Amino acid sequence: QVQLVESGGGLVQAGGSLRLSCAASGRSFSSYGMGWFRQAPGKERAFVARISSDSSTYYTDSVKGRFTISRDNVKNTVYLQMNSLKFEDTAIYYCAADRFSVRGSSGSRSLTSYDYWGQGAQVTVSS
Repeated sequence: QVQLVESGGGLVQAGGSLRLSCAASGRSFSSYGMGWFRQAPGKERAFVARISSDSSTYYTDSVKGRFTISRDNVKNTVYLQMNSLKFEDTAIYYCAADRFSVRGSSGSRSLTSYDYWGQGAQVTVSS
């Protein structure tokens, strides 16, 4: 069982930056694929980024060049650095853990690939 706790959300002006953190419990963190998803009001939860156990990464097109996912296996934490934030980035951001260490592009982007979810962190970007 893995428990995930997100932090770092908040209110920021367009063009600003935030860093989300996701602290994971358990001993096998380094073997998990870790993802970030987001859900805007009235929309379905959508893929943002993933980092696998081999540090390979995937991003949704709308955040490429602005967001960076990283992990610290000593601290059992995954991060999402968000720069040049836009109003349309406003959403609840969820951290997720996948027991399969490495996946291809398609599997990495699917909600059903992930076994554990955090409670979410609100990110609000004012225009």
